[in-house]
Amino acid sequence: MKFATLQDHTLDGRLLIVSRDLTCCVEAGVLAPTLLYAVQHWEDLEAGLRRCYDALNAGQLASQPFDPRRCAAPLPRSPQWCDGSAFLNHANLMEKAFGTAPIPDLATIPLMYQGASDDFLGPHDDVPLPSEADGIDFEGEFGVIVANVPMGVDADRALDCVRLVVQLNDWSLRAMGPREMRTGFGFLQAKPSTSFAPVAVTPDELGSGWSDGRVHLQLEVTWNEAPFGQPNGGEMSFGFGDLIAHAARTRRLRAGAIIGTGTVSNASRAAGSACIAERRVIEVIDHGEPRTGFMRFGDRVRMEARWPGAGAGPFGVIEQTVVCAQAPA
Repeated sequence: MKFATLQDHTLDGRLLIVSRDLTCCVEAGVLAPTLLYAVQHWEDLEAGLRRCYDALNAGQLASQPFDPRRCAAPLPRSPQWCDGSAFLNHANLMEKAFGTAPIPDLATIPLMYQGASDDFLGPHDDVPLPSEADGIDFEGEFGVIVANVPMGVDADRALDCVRLVVQLNDWSLRAMGPREMRTGFGFLQAKPSTSFAPVAVTPDELGSGWSDGRVHLQLEVTWNEAPFGQPNGGEMSFGFGDLIAHAARTRRLRAGAIIGTGTVSNASRAAGSACIAERRVIEVIDHGEPRTGFMRFGDRVRMEARWPGAGAGPFGVIEQTVVCAQAPA
């Protein structure tokens, strides 16, 4: 099944059921007013939602064109947002970028931070930020939305808690990152609101693109219309089962929590990168200094996950412009 959320000036929007080809949709209405409600009542609602989805794809329902520009994030807000660093290639490069000491147990214990989850951005929203001097960077990722997860769940059972898969851009302000990392308290100002592609999908919609708790799709990234990278999500060093189990090691997770992969990163240089910081550290390794600057106001970034060699991807597109935030009145 595929779902999106219509922006309607409420906190959670209105739930849309979207056709498999992303061309049309219907409002879930009486079945489930919002996606958060659907995830929280999944066992009771799944069969009815699937019947509606099948009827939509069969042309048996009166539908409307699907317009991703009217969409919020699939979950405009979430009970919790925990982002990992599941690609060790990226983690190792970023150690070099920040000049930090090697992290103990990096290969066996996932890195993860707890981000703000009260104000996610939609796929075509402008991205207001206070200053270009903060080192504005995009980070292309995948994520999962989970059901209730019990404390202490193991990685295999944790995968059974996955309800939906999403594509996202976890914006970063790189100039603020090093100081916040050194405090030992983690990111706060360095992590503005995260953006999401318009459509959340059940894992079965990905076919062979979902296996071993990983999204085996290429994440195609362009910056100001220039190709930037197309790394494949299948190279996760830790699968989603590992990430969910890590987040739930000492606490339960409530339905609607989102777990992210961290920046998609491949060992092959030919894949390019899904964030500017990774390209910059590669430039330092190759040339002794970074040659690529960070984003400026007016810059545009586009991200779309696709099956290698195939057409449009399952999540739709993130396409956004960075703008200068207006000072409060």
